[in-house]
Amino acid sequence: MSKKKKPKKTQGNSLNHRILEVFRKDPTQSFNYKQVSKRLDVKQTSKRKLIGKILYELFDKGHLIEEKPGRFKLEPSAANLQTMVGKVDMTQSGIAYIEVEGLPDDIYISEQNIGTALHGDLVEVSLAKVKRNGKPIGKIEKVVERAMTDFVGTIEKSLKYAFLVPDSKRMPVDIFIPLSKLNGAENGEKAIARMTDWPSDADSPFGEIIQVLGKPGENETEMHAILAEYGLPAKFPKEIVEEAEKIDTAIKASEIKKRRDMRNVTTFTIDPLDAKDFDDALSVRKLKNGNWEIGVHIADVSHYLKEGSTLDQEAFDRATSVYLVDRVVPMLPEVLSNFACSLRPDEEKYCFSAIFEIDENTKLINEWFGRTVIKSDKRFAYEDAQKIIESGEGDFAEEILTLDGLAKQMRKDRFKKGAIDFHTLEVKFELDEKGEPLGVFIKEQKDANKLIEEFMLLANKRVATFIGSKQKRLPFVYRIHANPDPEKLQTFSEFIKKFGYRIDTTSPKGITSTINRLMNDITGKAEEQLISQLAIRTMAKAEYSTENIGHYGLGFHYYSHFTSPIRRYPDVMVHRLLQHYLDGGNAVNQEELEEKCKHSSEREKLATDAERASIKFMQVKFMQGKEGEIFAGVVSGVSDFGLFVELEESKCEGLIRLKSLTDDYYTFNPDNFALEGKRTGKVYRIGDELTVKVLKADLAKKQLDFELMSDINV
Repeated sequence: MSKKKKPKKTQGNSLNHRILEVFRKDPTQSFNYKQVSKRLDVKQTSKRKLIGKILYELFDKGHLIEEKPGRFKLEPSAANLQTMVGKVDMTQSGIAYIEVEGLPDDIYISEQNIGTALHGDLVEVSLAKVKRNGKPIGKIEKVVERAMTDFVGTIEKSLKYAFLVPDSKRMPVDIFIPLSKLNGAENGEKAIARMTDWPSDADSPFGEIIQVLGKPGENETEMHAILAEYGLPAKFPKEIVEEAEKIDTAIKASEIKKRRDMRNVTTFTIDPLDAKDFDDALSVRKLKNGNWEIGVHIADVSHYLKEGSTLDQEAFDRATSVYLVDRVVPMLPEVLSNFACSLRPDEEKYCFSAIFEIDENTKLINEWFGRTVIKSDKRFAYEDAQKIIESGEGDFAEEILTLDGLAKQMRKDRFKKGAIDFHTLEVKFELDEKGEPLGVFIKEQKDANKLIEEFMLLANKRVATFIGSKQKRLPFVYRIHANPDPEKLQTFSEFIKKFGYRIDTTSPKGITSTINRLMNDITGKAEEQLISQLAIRTMAKAEYSTENIGHYGLGFHYYSHFTSPIRRYPDVMVHRLLQHYLDGGNAVNQEELEEKCKHSSEREKLATDAERASIKFMQVKFMQGKEGEIFAGVVSGVSDFGLFVELEESKCEGLIRLKSLTDDYYTFNPDNFALEGKRTGKVYRIGDELTVKVLKADLAKKQLDFELMSDINV
């Protein structure tokens, strides 16, 4: 499948609208680009030049007339023109919203006014004068750029033609496939269709099959289908693999001379048992003054990944590795991810390091950032390190116990200063050699995991602080996390009162301290995971940006991603920028950097959605054959069509449909997250404990259907 196209820059589209507004305010006045820039308070030379370019584009489109060379005036017929460009957010119900940068509200589009636009497309939309519930409404005039042209679905074949029925619930139409364009696909098979045309008089787009995935329900078919649905690549193009294999990965004396030599300092990695790429290592030694020198060593991917190369472009396009239930789709080819850049034991490796001098009370005395060469002494799995922490015995026990003690103090201090301790569970599957699920378990975060997390957080924070706190405002890649939305926070506060809990929503400090107390109070209780999940949903999503607003969840004023360049492209960007500024380089172009940040955030979201879809598929597969069996569960969600129930033991989630609740007439109360019985007054809400029977495990829809057997809380 072809990769999803990089979204067009929205900044220019928003600027178009703002420029037209300048002319609409004075429809008889003419302006040149300098005057427009002044009215928009634009001072950057690059942006002023962009305004000059946009003026000519608006002239070409007939929105402006050129009175004199470089001086423009509003075309009379365009005085009331209200068109702008935005991104389509299609809902499952068939309506859409258009997200336009600079507009406070999304534009509502009815099903009749969507035309041929699809989810994620960049479109030109005209605004109507009437507003719906105070929100703007509009009509899509044309598709500017398709977000995707390739779609995954199931073939429905007849005697004369065929259709691909898309898997995505946000794809509202089937794709018409002529029999000559099936390319071997058979009825009922999963395949990928490329949309080739959509005539204005046709109800469905035309397409051709570009890849047959196989039979629905099979692991290989479904995992490739998930990747295809989210526009994620399943493998590297041949030319990318060949380019990677030509890279000189030898460790050379001439390069070592340019780096700080850390090969004689005790160093080790601590990673998951099944990890193949080790992109971070820790070194530790006691200094003569009694303080500790802790090195956070990160694979120097940027040494091998040359900026501007085809391989670099591929890594940027992917932006992240994707972790499905049964496989990893890496950002970098194996020769780099698993070998040259993997900090394997007893091998010399190039690194980018953050080295800290810390006293016994974890006070930071000194720090250094730069390129190094290291040699890891040992590879620990988390389980190995945990045994040493618990027993006090084993290889490098003194070093690991020292790091554990420092990490625990740092963690304690971090929460005191405002970090939020969310409780999250990571569902994992035990798979056989064919990828079939044998069991489900919850991955525990023990001291060894927290040890690594704490030192990675330290490195990420200090690198960002080193750049961000400089007097010169040097453009940089930050990992930001906005303050929670007050309205969402209030809704969450009202909800937890039903369980007897309260939070202080009057100040940022009050919010963090009381949420941490809440997380502590719910530990081990039935509602723990549900309240924790709702708390996370209440918070904003973390993302990448050049505009630093801090990281609310961690309580850091400066934060970035420095520690995982094998699997995250923003970390590669951070390494390059850090070295550039260490070398005394000038400020880079912030607008270009911001576009890269947006792309990385978008790709991260796609990867997360794909990972969740793979978990959902495996949960349904695990429950196949268990139809008719009875399980204990907890209501995890409520909607106007039923109750979502998470099974206590396996964490698999299924739906009790509203129509199956026949003892009363139930209505959905969104304020209470509840279904309420009209006659009996019976209420079902999030957190209620239920007993359910498995009715159906539908692999094609990745959906479990349950039947209510009994309720405990009502």
